[in-house]
Amino acid sequence: MSKNKLQKFDEMLDFPNVFQYPYAILQSEGGCPIRGRWNRDVFGNDHPLALELGCGRGEYTVGLGGLYPDKNFIGLDIKGARIWAGAKEAIDKDLYNVVFLRTSIELIAEFFAPGEVSEIWLTFPDPQMKKVNKRLTSARFMSVYADILKENGLIHLKTDSNFLFTYTKALTKLNGFTVQVCTDDLYKSGLADEILSIRTYYEQQWLDRGLDIKYMRFSPAKGQALVEPDIEIEPDPYRSFNRSRRSDS
Repeated sequence: MSKNKLQKFDEMLDFPNVFQYPYAILQSEGGCPIRGRWNRDVFGNDHPLALELGCGRGEYTVGLGGLYPDKNFIGLDIKGARIWAGAKEAIDKDLYNVVFLRTSIELIAEFFAPGEVSEIWLTFPDPQMKKVNKRLTSARFMSVYADILKENGLIHLKTDSNFLFTYTKALTKLNGFTVQVCTDDLYKSGLADEILSIRTYYEQQWLDRGLDIKYMRFSPAKGQALVEPDIEIEPDPYRSFNRSRRSDS
């Protein structure tokens, strides 16, 4: 591990807006002590709570926090060096409605109680074309999202991947989700307002390569068993940048 990363990890220990709960700590403490109490114990208000899953450097988390001081935002990622960038920016901008949680997305039910969350943002997740259960819009994950979301809570998906976009459209239709917005070319649709025009590290790469950005906003069905669509989808004709090996500096 580089000295730069080690320095960031050390600094984050003193960041008031970063929460780190490795699985071993969850086990030893009997779960996350602020599960169900994020608004009361962390933000000190009753504002709507929004998550960005796989937030990377926190571009959306910080950007949305600046646009909406009357909402609370949590960026979640497993990569500490990436979270450092967003957390530092939020501190520098005095964004008290923005915090970061370092953990695996697979564990989000350990951190958020049923009905605690109002919105979830999925910004350019890995399409996982060969591993359905690791796909962040799979029936497996959607069931978890539906549980922690409030009634009529929203999920936002931005992606460059036609594979993931096609798959997610099929899953939402099959399971009777309420789809509010669905476009395969966000920046030509007239829908790209100041919120949707926030650009992540990856989004700028895709745009520089001339790729169209897809966007969906929908509410998942609650209280029902979700099923996977049985369809053949053409793989994306390009290889995504290796996200696990890109620079975190």
